[in-house]
Amino acid sequence: MADRGALKFVGFIFATATLAVMLVAGMVVKGYADGAYTLEASSVEVSE
Repeated sequence: MADRGALKFVGFIFATATLAVMLVAGMVVKGYADGAYTLEASSVEVSE
């Protein structure tokens, strides 16, 4: 059976990774809400 110290360490690693993913997701959602990112493909004019 694993010791409690190792399980606490693994839990800390998973909690840190989860927090990082949540922060990045929140920043992306805020960027979309503020208009910094768009989902539509931008059209480029071609002059001939």
